[in-house]
Amino acid sequence: STMEETDREAVATAVQRVAGMLQRPDQLDKVEQYRRREARKKASVEARLKVQSETTCVSVLQGCQVMVRVLNLNGNKELRKNDLHITYREFKIISFKIFKNNSYSCSPAFFLVLLLSFPEIVRETHDLIERGELLQAHRKLMDLECSRDNLMYEQYRMDSKNTHDMNLIHTYFGDMQKLSEELAKQLWMVVQRSLVTVRRDPTLLVSVVRIIEREEKIDRRMLDRKKQTVFIPPGRPKKWKEKMFNILERTVSTRIEGTQADTRESDKMWLVRHLEIIRKYVVDDLLVAKTLLDQCFPPHYDIFNRLLNMYHQALATRMQELAAEDLEANEIVSLLSWVLNTYTSAEMMGNSELSPEVDVNSLDALISQNVVDQLLSKYMSTLTSNIIGWLRKALETDKKDWIKETEPEADQDGYYQTTLPAIVFQMFEQNLQVAAQINEDLKTKVLILCLQQMNSFLTRYKDEAQLYKEDHLKNRQYPQCYVQYMIAVINNCQTFKESIISLKRKYLKSDMEDTLSISHANMDATLDIIAKEGCSSLLDEVFMDLEPHLNELMTKKWLMGSNAVGTICVTVEDYFNDFAKIKKPYKKTMTLEAHRRVVVEYIRAIMLKRISFKNAEERKEGAERMIKEAEQFRFLFKKLAAGSGEDTEGLCDIIEAIAEVIKLTDPSLLYLEVSTLVSKYPDIRDDHIAALLTVRGDASRDMKQTIIETLDQGPSQPNPNYVPIFKEITVPTLTVPKLLK
Repeated sequence: STMEETDREAVATAVQRVAGMLQRPDQLDKVEQYRRREARKKASVEARLKVQSETTCVSVLQGCQVMVRVLNLNGNKELRKNDLHITYREFKIISFKIFKNNSYSCSPAFFLVLLLSFPEIVRETHDLIERGELLQAHRKLMDLECSRDNLMYEQYRMDSKNTHDMNLIHTYFGDMQKLSEELAKQLWMVVQRSLVTVRRDPTLLVSVVRIIEREEKIDRRMLDRKKQTVFIPPGRPKKWKEKMFNILERTVSTRIEGTQADTRESDKMWLVRHLEIIRKYVVDDLLVAKTLLDQCFPPHYDIFNRLLNMYHQALATRMQELAAEDLEANEIVSLLSWVLNTYTSAEMMGNSELSPEVDVNSLDALISQNVVDQLLSKYMSTLTSNIIGWLRKALETDKKDWIKETEPEADQDGYYQTTLPAIVFQMFEQNLQVAAQINEDLKTKVLILCLQQMNSFLTRYKDEAQLYKEDHLKNRQYPQCYVQYMIAVINNCQTFKESIISLKRKYLKSDMEDTLSISHANMDATLDIIAKEGCSSLLDEVFMDLEPHLNELMTKKWLMGSNAVGTICVTVEDYFNDFAKIKKPYKKTMTLEAHRRVVVEYIRAIMLKRISFKNAEERKEGAERMIKEAEQFRFLFKKLAAGSGEDTEGLCDIIEAIAEVIKLTDPSLLYLEVSTLVSKYPDIRDDHIAALLTVRGDASRDMKQTIIETLDQGPSQPNPNYVPIFKEITVPTLTVPKLLK
């Protein structure tokens, strides 16, 4: 129709004219001038309406009204020339009512250009975002938002209750919200990769920060205006600075969480690796933040400290998650060592390049003391059961060696040993070194635990050595290397003693010494018992082999000239070739004990009264044989004790003293000789004297009784170093006369 054609012409004319007027920025200053000129023309047209045809006048009027018509696009986002239907009411409200107020800075003509070119500006802005030209894109977006916001503000001022017209404006500018979101998405991608971007393209990061700063400024302006007018445009405040920090926080959390590459199933060292990667990432990131990132942000952002705090929080969260897992003992130590020590060490937050910005003394704990205590408690209980298990297994393994058909290994000095002490103390050392990574207190607790368990273990070790001996006695042919392994057990006692001292010296502070002195004394006592029983069992071996030869002593055969003592000496010396593999403190004890037992068995043989000399000639022969054999023993044990500096001659002196009593030719001096013997060895009992006189063969019952009764009143003068020997010797009682006390 004619009216539709007129509409189209009016739009075309209006657009061309207004566009022609506003081609340069400086022409915006003349907008008011243009507006007044158009108003005069309009008045002139209205005056000429009377004369001219209606069609022509309407065409010009519609050119002035077209800006308002485009606001009624029924939700369409693009301006179409044939879609310019507008009611008189909308024209009246949105055009004349807004723009009749002189305080408004832009004329309808400006908005006409804006509205007609809006879709094109949106496309251009979108393209700029796509190309990464974020500053320019943001500049255009700001212009669009400013125009929309001002238009809405004017509408609000004019008629705040008219939501229909407000929605009309908002809907038309809907694409602008999408542009804002699109731009924000690009900004957050840059923020997420800021630690990489700052090295490759710091300018891009600076642009992002400038955009955020601009938005913050607009937010502040809009909020200030809201205080005065209550009006705030849709989408404000954007709070992009706050969002940026939220994005950074999420990025940091993801970075920390994402460092766990392995699980326990795939790698036993998963936690150590995880913590090491975290350490490296955090140090690298903070160094970049300090040296490069800090320069891309305004000082009031305090970006380094904000990031430092984010990393600390993310680490605290991650460490609490790890602490809540079902960790093994070594994993608990790895975690606590990292949290309590590594975190504040020079390898991490204490890195000299991070100071003075990072002060390790002001950093909060990553996990609470309560959680630390729970972990330590769990560690100690796990470690306790582990140590018990390890010690049990170590002893079982050692026992298998005891029945081998090959000799045990010797140390560098040639002393037999097994690997047991080394295995036990290596295990203790490892756990103490691990505990020392955490703190002194834990180290002390672990040491106390180790020594407590050692105490129980040594009791088991003692029992096993006893069972070993008992099993051997059932069949002395088995195990083949019984003597050698028993020597190794004895030597292990010395190694254990030395290792305990060494462990305490290395891991225990001197002020804690008292807390362990009792358990240390207990262990030493147990070890001494094991060694003593071991030595005793070895001597039992010797004397079981000596038994047939000891049985020959003080018999007719012996008097006739048997070589029993020669055989005894050779057998003892042969055993002591093996006993040379016993460590010094025990070997010395063994030599003394062997010497003592040989003498005791010799005297016991005398007291058994297997022979009674018939005459002075036999007494002389027997006594001289005893003196000669005492000398053989003296020579043997001097040789065996070579270098030990022990004076053991006193033992053989007893045999010689007894021989003197037997050798005596004048019976009237017998009392004197016996009393000298008793004063030297006051533990000689009456039954010993009676037996001795029986062997001598010439004392009557009355004489024996008189000598014994008289002796009871005599003084004793024993050697101060004399160790009673007769108390061990029993005398067969069947032939002892009842009259003896």
